[in-house]
Amino acid sequence: MTAPRLKDPRLKAEREGRRGERAAAWYLWLTGWRVLDRRVKTQRGEIDLIARKGRTLCFVEVKWRRTSKGLDTAIDAYRLRRVADAAVALAARYAKAGDDVRIDVLLMTPGRWPRRIVNAWQPDA
Repeated sequence: MTAPRLKDPRLKAEREGRRGERAAAWYLWLTGWRVLDRRVKTQRGEIDLIARKGRTLCFVEVKWRRTSKGLDTAIDAYRLRRVADAAVALAARYAKAGDDVRIDVLLMTPGRWPRRIVNAWQPDA
């Protein structure tokens, strides 16, 4: 028996996005990070992955596209602001005293290593 085909493009995009998040979690693990949580929702937005490596706590936004061409415009200031707002709301739950806290973006496409934007969000001074 085969799985039913997804007719709604949003459902297909959701499924592919989840696949990208799983791949991103594997990538983080392979590079020494421990994934603490996935798909954490707040009233302000959602965090795809929360990871820790030593004293660094990282809120990770994952962007998955079918081709690398679409990755250049996958993240914008509006989306990044929503991630930052969610990270602020969640930091007290996950951060320990003395932690460095940052927001990274992982840009993912099939057949290529992820492109990582480290410390992608800098709050306005």
